[in-house]
Amino acid sequence: MVMMPHDAPVPAGPGTLTPEVPASAPAAGHIQAKPRSMFRRGWEVFAENKLALVGLGFVIFVILFAFVGPHIYVTPQVTVQTQDYLCKPSGAHLLGCDELGYDVIGRLMVGGQNSLEVGLAAAFVACLFGSIYGAVSGFAGGIVDAFMMRIVDAMLSIPFIFVLIILAVLIRPSALTLIGFIAITYWPGPARLVRGETLSLRTREYVAAVKVAGGRSTRAVLRHVMPNAIGTIIVQATFAVADSILILSGLGFLGFGIQLPSTDWGSMLSNGLQFVNLGYWWLIYPAGLIIIATVVSFNFIGDALRDAFETRLQRR
Repeated sequence: MVMMPHDAPVPAGPGTLTPEVPASAPAAGHIQAKPRSMFRRGWEVFAENKLALVGLGFVIFVILFAFVGPHIYVTPQVTVQTQDYLCKPSGAHLLGCDELGYDVIGRLMVGGQNSLEVGLAAAFVACLFGSIYGAVSGFAGGIVDAFMMRIVDAMLSIPFIFVLIILAVLIRPSALTLIGFIAITYWPGPARLVRGETLSLRTREYVAAVKVAGGRSTRAVLRHVMPNAIGTIIVQATFAVADSILILSGLGFLGFGIQLPSTDWGSMLSNGLQFVNLGYWWLIYPAGLIIIATVVSFNFIGDALRDAFETRLQRR
């Protein structure tokens, strides 16, 4: 009789039962990859756009510069400093002073606060109202949709810059009124985009299920249509911030921006234009460059977000 080693495998005979290994079972030592979340897929697509990452970094820098900077680089920005009239860049004033003796870096911080606050708030109000308006119009359809879209077409046909100037002449410009002015003239754009998205969403099964169950149209719009159009809304809001900052800068350049002793970047451009031919470059170039860089950065971010929210790119 031959003795088998203790650890030797037992040969399978006719009466031996062998466990069956399913064909789909992972191999030994192989760990099945966890499916990526939608947020992670979107971030990966966003991160592929290097310009968007640069833009995001610059926007974060501008926010910190405008709101944290004044606590580090403290300068008087309320009272006129006659002794520092048009002083050149130096160790005391890194970018010099303007015609009222205000430090230019400190002025950029104050102008950044107003420009960002007005831009973000105006974009939020315009996109919120425009999104609700467009969703209601697209979901209602028929005569209601046609009537509401004719209002949008009429608003888009009006040159908004002239409307803003007229309103600024009639009403003393302030941060609050400028937010309202910009939002009033900007909301038709988001309304048209969301309306187009709603036309495709209202035919989906989950929206039809709400109607069959006797749910109200308000519930279908707020709970199902708008959450599924959030990608379009966020992308449009990003572009709206850039446009709002640009509109505010244009109004400030024309003299209808934030009034003294406060300021915005456009007003700084307007005030410095009369001195630029005299060699006082620090009164116009810093404000002009930061406006361009901020607007371009928000546009880069919007382009990347548009790609990140596309299902076709997230599932590739």
